Amino acid sequence: MLQRSDRANAISASPTLAIDAKTKALMASGVDIVNLSVGEPDFPTPERASLAAIAAITGNFTKYTAVGGIVELRRGIAEKLWKDNQLQYDPEEIIVSAGAKQSLYNIFMMILNPGDEVVLPSPYWVSYPEQIKLCGGVPILVRTDESTGFKITPERLREAFSAKTKAVLINSPGNPTGAVYTPDEIRALAGVIEEYPVYVVSDEIYEQLIYGVEHYSIARYSDTLRARSFVVNGFSKTHAMTGWRVGYVAGPRDLVGTMASFQSHTTANPSSISQKAALAALGTFDIHTRDEFRKRRDFVLAQIEQWPGLSCPRPDGAFYIFPNAGSLVGSFLRRQDGRRDRIDSVDHLCELLLSEAHVSVVPGTGFGAPDNFRISYATSMTNLQTAMQRISSFLARLE
Repeated sequence: MLQRSDRANAISASPTLAIDAKTKALMASGVDIVNLSVGEPDFPTPERASLAAIAAITGNFTKYTAVGGIVELRRGIAEKLWKDNQLQYDPEEIIVSAGAKQSLYNIFMMILNPGDEVVLPSPYWVSYPEQIKLCGGVPILVRTDESTGFKITPERLREAFSAKTKAVLINSPGNPTGAVYTPDEIRALAGVIEEYPVYVVSDEIYEQLIYGVEHYSIARYSDTLRARSFVVNGFSKTHAMTGWRVGYVAGPRDLVGTMASFQSHTTANPSSISQKAALAALGTFDIHTRDEFRKRRDFVLAQIEQWPGLSCPRPDGAFYIFPNAGSLVGSFLRRQDGRRDRIDSVDHLCELLLSEAHVSVVPGTGFGAPDNFRISYATSMTNLQTAMQRISSFLARLE
């Protein structure tokens, strides 16, 4: 019998996309589900981006482009990085890909040899460890929790380094926790990293969705660190363009060029139409989006504070809340027919929330935090109000 590769056997499906698929299947069958599982803004794509895409289609801009993206877009991204992040890059130091997820995979493919280690805080976005392993690397997880605001400390970072460390991954604002490193915290981490011959992968996809603190890119710290940093960003989250699939990396010129060569043998250029939309979207972030997300965050946090057995630090970015529900494990759910179900894990709790309360959230297991679950508040206030009421009623049935 023909065998699959070890790589195929080792890979895990994305739990966030899996729960979203299950949720949408229930919704398609007529079940009234409030979906708080997916990290997708409910706002429309900026109109000027959509119009630019239509113009690209009608103007027959539908052919291959340069593998790393059209120069106009790379030049616009360079201007954005200087204006918003005080980072100076030439267009040749930027590569555009089919989403920030592909950008990250390109980086790991270019820097990792078998056995190389990548240090990353846990909880983590579900694809980080999987991508690292697919590229032959070894994810070294540094546990964080509510006591540190889900942020790694310089001391814990230093302890994680070894002779095999090839890179450090920083995600701020973070998924699934919404944690944001302050400029002083980033500088403290940068001071440690600069002592070691390692790369830095800085995932900044949520940079505009920050509440009351300042975003600071680690590549700003010094010329030395900038020379071995990869700044990853895109248009999905802050411009509500998840389906357009446009992400980018700014980094060392030689490795960016090598990434383009690699990309030429995988996907080649990102969609020509999406590139024109992204170019038009640059500079269009609406601060009212941030204000609306802040209102939603505050509403959900206020509800969580009233729920016994749950705890959660206030997230300062992204659109996620990551409460700890470990104390509810071992409780019993009193069903409508009088039966009692013992909650065996937070994963089981999330299954019951979906089947009994018709609210979809993501278990923390896939993020490396089995006592937590993730709530996405990237949906309307009406949906959030309905979901919070349903969860409150569900929790009141626990014994």
